[in-house]
Amino acid sequence: MTRLNGLSIVTIGATLSMTAGLAFAGDTVSADQILGALKPKPVTRGLSTAPVDTAAQAKETSFVATLRNRKTRSLSLGEREEIAEIAATKPKIDLEIHFDYNSADIAKDSVSSVQELGKALSNASLKGSTFVVAGHTDATGGESYNQDLSERRADTIKKYLTDKYGIVGANLVTVGYGKTKPKDPNAPLDPVNRRVQVVNMDTKTASQ
Repeated sequence: MTRLNGLSIVTIGATLSMTAGLAFAGDTVSADQILGALKPKPVTRGLSTAPVDTAAQAKETSFVATLRNRKTRSLSLGEREEIAEIAATKPKIDLEIHFDYNSADIAKDSVSSVQELGKALSNASLKGSTFVVAGHTDATGGESYNQDLSERRADTIKKYLTDKYGIVGANLVTVGYGKTKPKDPNAPLDPVNRRVQVVNMDTKTASQ
């Protein structure tokens, strides 16, 4: 199996949802769907195009580089927040990945979803990109418990992608958010908040 040395991935924790508004509840999202959501969108050059802030871009690139080879639990609260801030503007997708109850083991009904994720991240068109895979829980249980659970689940996905798809472990950085960033703040106990979000942190832009 080809090892993707040029692929950098940052992993965060446990359902995935598309910013484009597509919903895949109850269905396995295909590798093509994941790929389409994560590809950087082309930027059309024109008079209205704002100039690129190269200093800010360099700072962002430098920060993302510091995340490589990091253990999930070595990330500070400030670093986790900075990751979330950068991720808010990037191509992303939320996948519904179930885990066994009170466990970091991937549920049998979600193995196919993780496999499709592995296929998508192995695609040559994403080579060189850095990805965040972020783990989230609902509000059931204590804060520290949920933080730990989201981190362990993110680590499980990292191990699966490394073992099954040959993605270099050094390029996979996991991060968990516990129950601090619910998908639906008005319903913190709703299962929809239990998700894994994958974000393409690539700072490069394409032109057409």
